[in-house]
Amino acid sequence: MKETTPAAMPACFDRWCQKFDDLLRTKAQKREFRHYIGGLLGESERKNISQMAKDAVEVTYHKLHHFLAEATWSAQKINERRLEVMNKCNQTKISRGFSLIIDDSGHRKSGNFTAGVGRQYIGEIGKTDNGNVVVTTHLYDGKKSLPLDIELYQHSNSLAEGKKAPEFKKKPTLALELIDKSLNRGYRPGIILIDSAYGNNTSFLKKLEEKELKYIGGIAKNRNLLFKTSSGKTDTIRIDEYAQWISESEFKKIEIQGSKPRTVWVAIISVEISRLEGVRKIAIVMNARHFEDAEDIDYLITNVEGEIVTEQWIVETYSERNWVEVFYREAKGWLGLSEYQVREKKGLERHFILVFCAYTFILWHKLTGGLRRRWANKPLDTFPEALEAFRTAISFRFVQWLNQNCNVFTAYKASLGFVWA
Repeated sequence: MKETTPAAMPACFDRWCQKFDDLLRTKAQKREFRHYIGGLLGESERKNISQMAKDAVEVTYHKLHHFLAEATWSAQKINERRLEVMNKCNQTKISRGFSLIIDDSGHRKSGNFTAGVGRQYIGEIGKTDNGNVVVTTHLYDGKKSLPLDIELYQHSNSLAEGKKAPEFKKKPTLALELIDKSLNRGYRPGIILIDSAYGNNTSFLKKLEEKELKYIGGIAKNRNLLFKTSSGKTDTIRIDEYAQWISESEFKKIEIQGSKPRTVWVAIISVEISRLEGVRKIAIVMNARHFEDAEDIDYLITNVEGEIVTEQWIVETYSERNWVEVFYREAKGWLGLSEYQVREKKGLERHFILVFCAYTFILWHKLTGGLRRRWANKPLDTFPEALEAFRTAISFRFVQWLNQNCNVFTAYKASLGFVWA
């Protein structure tokens, strides 16, 4: 059932929230922190403030809204504490050599009063529309997928001065700032994974190399390669045109394991790229043996050198970028990442970080086995399974509470215009 009450939350939830109490100034902030995260984790169909307050006995809209929009607490400090908590446990701490995934995600938003809203490309619908876009950094270390940081992209249309506004920053600039946050914490990735929106940005790649970071990125099929003509002059050719020159014998068949195993054919070439100094390795990844038969062709660039750069390594490593897509689906579908009822940038970023906290709470218990021991008789291998175990705990405790507080619940239903009988 979607109804609940803060009094019915399992003890493990309060123990988790206590780890953040010293960052919240008042009892009211600590209470609403629990109410908001509890609402995100609950069974409400929508995760906006109105619905969360409506479905929880003794939770009110205006107090939740004040906590999100007006109260004096730092989302950045909450996020830092969240990562510190993860790093204190052997099962959840961040492993060395992890993959750092850079990505952005958009969602529709009507009107033009919400910070950052503008007409722009929205990935989840695959077209340009009115909405918000966020840039995120995400970690995958072979055991867990964990969001690190998030920043709202403020489209120039949403700013009074447009691109001249001091608040306006392009997505690659935001991504570099988020990477610096990870580096400043001492989290140095083994590899950075980026899609073609960032891989095509030469300045962005140069900044990564200045920081001595290794990367694998997608590039567009019209990216120019440099080659020597028979007369000794340097000329350019599109990468998709160059790929057709490569002998079929140079493509290696690779099996990619995962939830949906697939077969690809990969060739690696060492070439010079226009506007980049030196040689880079390019991987051409096709879903068919012959170029003319391939319906899906990806072009990947990396600055990693040495024998490690094999066809198997490059496609398996780059496939780890899919974990950020899994996170977006879970955070939007289960925790309401794109559902908020605030307009200012501060409130939006607070909502995003509280969603991160809710996600990390479930992930922490999934990895440490707490939910499995008490609320499931099967392995909790996925985030939805672990979340369902926690919701089972909420429902069980709510039924206990309801048996003892039927008059309170009756009054709550009456306030909504319904009869509990």
